[in-house]
Amino acid sequence: MGMLLALGIIWAFIEALHRNKGEEIKDSLSVTTALRRLNIPTILFFLGILLAVSGLQSSGLLNIWALGLSSYVPNQSFLILIIGFFSSVIDNVPLVAAVQGMYGLNIYPTDHYFWEFLAYAAGTGGSILIIGSAAGIAAMGMEKITFFWFLKRFSVLALVGYLSGAVTYIFLTNFMK
Repeated sequence: MGMLLALGIIWAFIEALHRNKGEEIKDSLSVTTALRRLNIPTILFFLGILLAVSGLQSSGLLNIWALGLSSYVPNQSFLILIIGFFSSVIDNVPLVAAVQGMYGLNIYPTDHYFWEFLAYAAGTGGSILIIGSAAGIAAMGMEKITFFWFLKRFSVLALVGYLSGAVTYIFLTNFMK
């Protein structure tokens, strides 16, 4: 909702800023011209996902899932690694938004190990499968890459890279202080 409010404010500001210019110049500088160049379905997809995550948070389901996950997986690093694996199936943007709703800043403050490691795990874990990121989905469409082609050639390498980076991060964070 905030994005739409910001768009409305920018739109009004641009219209006021260019009100005395000629119609041809005004049209090339308008918000509608910029919006025509955008990939609106992708923006609406992410907006819908974030609204759905907000609905899950408001209903309390994210808190229930957080309690369940934390009780089954008490080790914080292992929990984050699992979330990173989920990122290979679920895009990392809605996944991180959901995790932010599950574990608030009152549990893990800003710059806590949890958030730093989560950023690594969700971002890198999404590369294990091609469907784990919006860039992977775009590559599938643009380059006609199939899921199984990527799985055979790159998923094992991405998994090794993900786990190697995670072990390195855990080691550096916990043992090199």
